[in-house]
Amino acid sequence: MDSDLLRLESVEKSFGKVRAADNLSLTVRAGDALGILGPNGAGKSTIFNLITGHVRPDSGRIFYRGEDVSHLAPSARCRRGIGRSFQIPHPFVGMTVFENLLVGSVFGAGLAELAAAAHSYRILELTGLAEKANRLAGKLTLLDRKRLELARALATKPQLLLLDEIAGGLTDDEAHQLTGTITALRQVGISIVWVEHVVRALLRVVDRLAVINFGAILMEGAPAAVMASPEVRSVYMGIEAP
Repeated sequence: MDSDLLRLESVEKSFGKVRAADNLSLTVRAGDALGILGPNGAGKSTIFNLITGHVRPDSGRIFYRGEDVSHLAPSARCRRGIGRSFQIPHPFVGMTVFENLLVGSVFGAGLAELAAAAHSYRILELTGLAEKANRLAGKLTLLDRKRLELARALATKPQLLLLDEIAGGLTDDEAHQLTGTITALRQVGISIVWVEHVVRALLRVVDRLAVINFGAILMEGAPAAVMASPEVRSVYMGIEAP
């Protein structure tokens, strides 16, 4: 059996003349927390869209739990355990927080009604939204919308969770609260791939970093080593090496 939870093999994707994934190879093992950094336009969102099936690769293959899922629909990948949040939360604003989770539990995880309700209640507790279960999603603060975006992804029962800039727009204290929740997810066995510009938040959680530039991996490794790299500092932070 394949020992990697997720594996991208020489994946290529272009949009016209723009190469968003350039011979991209990446692995995520069970229990991993991988952070992805890169300047705007580097291809980070395209990587997520390739993994979830919202974009199909031009070449190369994507394996999940040993199965080639390169051409499976997003719904099929979700049912297999790939969940994601989106950079801009898009809850069902006219539904309550609890109803939003029910949708994910029934249609994403495929649970029957009673099981979906029980699962949704557990997610409410885990994400700190239990007291706001009956509040309309459209009335939530930004922090709670971010929590709900995370909760909606968790409602699909992912084994692999992709987080897309979920700390963006939050204060330091709010981001700290959110990273505490994400750390707790690792303790229940969920593997995480997190794209984020709020580096302080990212480094509280991940144990490996990959830096993407022009659709290719510039550097991958331990967070301290990656962040100390002169090349990474030049490309990502605009700091020229001495």
